Amino acid sequence: MLGNSRAFLQACTQLHRYASCDVPVLIEGETGTGKELAAREVHYASARRDRPFVPVNCGALPDNLIENELFGHERGAYTDAKNAQPGLIDRAAGGTLFLDEVDTLSSKAQVTLLRFLESSEYRPVGGGAARMSNARVIAATNSGLDTQVASGKFRSDLQYRLNALYVRLPPLRERYGDVPLLAEHFLDRVARRLDGSPKRWSADALDALCVRTWPGNVRELENVVLRAYMRTDGDVIDAAAIDESVDTSMSGAVEVMPEPAADTQLHYLSAKHYAIRVFERSYLLNLMLRTSGNVSAAARLSGTERRQLGKLLKKHGIQTRSFRPA
Repeated sequence: MLGNSRAFLQACTQLHRYASCDVPVLIEGETGTGKELAAREVHYASARRDRPFVPVNCGALPDNLIENELFGHERGAYTDAKNAQPGLIDRAAGGTLFLDEVDTLSSKAQVTLLRFLESSEYRPVGGGAARMSNARVIAATNSGLDTQVASGKFRSDLQYRLNALYVRLPPLRERYGDVPLLAEHFLDRVARRLDGSPKRWSADALDALCVRTWPGNVRELENVVLRAYMRTDGDVIDAAAIDESVDTSMSGAVEVMPEPAADTQLHYLSAKHYAIRVFERSYLLNLMLRTSGNVSAAARLSGTERRQLGKLLKKHGIQTRSFRPA
């Protein structure tokens, strides 16, 4: 997990704090925010790090085989059961069972899981003696369980069992300043994965990335970086490659900063100065998007004096009228 924004670091602090508390954790976040990575962060920061981490896509669990998948079966449990087979809970012994998309469980599966969570006791299909599990359960959903419970699609008693500890992963649009950091990371990773030449972002390309709202979050950004890398022949990726890779319908009339000459771009600024410039502009653009260009509302939201905020907007050449509804 990578990021320096306040929202991201707060979530990471929670995850590490929860690692030492051996109870279920519920992770909520939009698609692409890295819920499995967060679950692994808890697991590998805990005393269970040397035991298995077993991820389960709850949406792929067949309803008629839910108990067999979770608890396993004994030999002879049914016609084709020629050998005993351990279930997912057995495989996670001493470690972590990660239930992804837990909101997709059927009513039957919810009852089965609830019964197990209440006592940590289970019986393999066709087995006699009950067994005890010492696996820790971490669940994740991109759909708020409160909403699912209110609509009658999810059991409230199961929600209470899963929600002993809770963490919300912020979407990328709330992680001010993390887009350039992640874009650089993914660009380096793409080059290594494809065994290709290193490439770098132009200033206008980074600005184009920073003004996005990223509905697909980090996963979407990773895909955009891959496509931009593949579309660029030289060693500098400019905004044209981003424009071809990203739907610009959410950008409005946002203006981007001019790109310096190719032979001097990014080099005339120190690394620190450039990082501050990108972060500051990204923050201001997102602030304008959230307030539809209302400087007074933006000042209240950011806790900044209106006059000071106006100076910053002017410094970065951001035209507030570009964000106002037509």
